[in-house]
Amino acid sequence: MTIAEGDRIPEMTLKTNGANGPEDIATGDLFKGKKVVLFAVPGAFTPGCSNTHMPGFVTQADELKQKGVDEIVCTAVNDAFVMDAWQKDQNAEAITMLADGNADFAKALGLDMDASGGGMGPRSKRYAMIVNDGVVEYLGVDGKGVEESSAETVLSKL
Repeated sequence: MTIAEGDRIPEMTLKTNGANGPEDIATGDLFKGKKVVLFAVPGAFTPGCSNTHMPGFVTQADELKQKGVDEIVCTAVNDAFVMDAWQKDQNAEAITMLADGNADFAKALGLDMDASGGGMGPRSKRYAMIVNDGVVEYLGVDGKGVEESSAETVLSKL
């Protein structure tokens, strides 16, 4: 079952790349008492994700925060080292990068997909959501393109 507006984000652990390597981040702590924009991409360094999806959140981070967003989070089915390297490559210091290495988070949300045909295995669908104190207020999922999950669309929903 796919998560929906009004649902609570499941309690899980994701990874970020800290000063001493991968560190755990609990979703309960991440979303508690905050308004968070969470967006997911099928894969770091992939063309659509690097050329279209991520740049919108990088360039519009200030506008998102001016609309009351406490944190902007990106997740992908990659490891914490790849997410860290992609953050640096994209000049995305304003974005918290979280690794969902085994697609457990994507599966728990019902937003996983099988990209085995392209040699990429399990992945996350492309989506964006606005989460207020752990509850989904907006969810936009894209089959193709980035219309429902773009930074511009998220801004219009705040």
